[in-house]
Amino acid sequence: MKKLKNRRTITNVAIFAGAAALMALTPNTHAQSTVNDLLNKLEQKGILTVDEAKELKAENATNSVADFNQAFNSKFAMPDWITSYKLSGDFRGRFDERATPNPAQEDNARLRYRLRVGLQVNMKDNLQVGFRVGSGDVNSANGLGGNPLSNTSTFQGNGTKKFIYIDEAYGKWTPINDGTWMIAGTIGKMDEPFQETPMVFDADYTPEGGALQATYKINDWNLLAVNGAGFVLAYSGTAAQNMSFLYGGQVLWNANWTDKLSSSLGVAAYDIVNRDLLTTANAGAGNKGNAVNAAGDPACNLNPIVVDASVTYKLDSFPLYRGAFPIKLVGEYMNNPGAPGSGGPAAGGAPSGNEGFYGGIVFGQAAKQGMWDIGYRYESLDANAWFAQIVNDDNLTYNAGFAGGTNVKGHLFTADYALTDALIFSFTCYVNSLIGNTNPGGASSHAVHAMADLMWKF
Repeated sequence: MKKLKNRRTITNVAIFAGAAALMALTPNTHAQSTVNDLLNKLEQKGILTVDEAKELKAENATNSVADFNQAFNSKFAMPDWITSYKLSGDFRGRFDERATPNPAQEDNARLRYRLRVGLQVNMKDNLQVGFRVGSGDVNSANGLGGNPLSNTSTFQGNGTKKFIYIDEAYGKWTPINDGTWMIAGTIGKMDEPFQETPMVFDADYTPEGGALQATYKINDWNLLAVNGAGFVLAYSGTAAQNMSFLYGGQVLWNANWTDKLSSSLGVAAYDIVNRDLLTTANAGAGNKGNAVNAAGDPACNLNPIVVDASVTYKLDSFPLYRGAFPIKLVGEYMNNPGAPGSGGPAAGGAPSGNEGFYGGIVFGQAAKQGMWDIGYRYESLDANAWFAQIVNDDNLTYNAGFAGGTNVKGHLFTADYALTDALIFSFTCYVNSLIGNTNPGGASSHAVHAMADLMWKF
């Protein structure tokens, strides 16, 4: 029992002393007072004994936060192979409204929030471990966890306690990083490694599997990048082929033509195997659009080729904007040879079509206080161009209920303003309809999805 009590004491002291170290970013005299106040509280709550509190106060009496940290670290030392930590995250409050002229659906307004907190641990030999937890509502489609495409929680349930999920958990090794070549491998649950638009992967999608990334610096103006990965989409303990996988590879050429002009050009290929396991019960995220078989899995092969291009030009200045003003053009094209084109037969009651188009422009960048951006894009994504359960779920229509996914076409308008370096206001508005209307009787599929956000970053 005595050992257990000592361990608890050490843990609590470590937590509070870490907070003290953060507070110590204030001037030294205030930091010393803050640390002493904190030690008094620990003593009052019985976490520290009187003698332990006196000892730590004495070590802090030199008015030096650095001396205090050194004394603390001498008592609770970390392994010598750890080189640094990085704590980061964000909190976002959102007003979310969905509207449609379809008489079967009332307009719907929600108040929502997102919280994400992560820790990155860097070690010697170019090793890294990271994890992130995030808020989220229960995924009603399968009950296996939270929605794979969202960390957003809706205000509801009379103040009920909300869920926190593992959003990331990975290990990374970068065996080569010499200024010309960089090669890194990652396993676990990670940020999606491919550089695509949300037409291919939702921005909140954190897949599970392994990834290999490499870059080669041709010269000061040109960089080649290669991304490859394999992710598990579904698992069954009874099927002969018990896992469904997504495989992908991408090659990118990033070029800086002048100090003002840069571009990026990429091509990628993806393939999903054992798609019969991708029923709503196994892999549903709430999106719709794919033609499906009787069991609910995709009826068409999903192995698209995706081409991306972007060009950015920086003006020296622009009215009401601080610093150089970027203007960025983005384009993307997708074709899935595993599905029939728009003239082919429909399957499973869903429209056919195997192509996706994405084109947009962004003026400015809300990177620092007082900076802003506005943007527009048009997207058309056929029903069977790609797997509906991993594309942008905010890009929705009215499809027997509000839903994102494929078989969608429409417009997106965005605006961001940095109120401070850490606080950003954003406005987003989607105006969409179905490419092939599957609503009963051909009733309207038009929908407007508008969101206003305040996001704190740390």
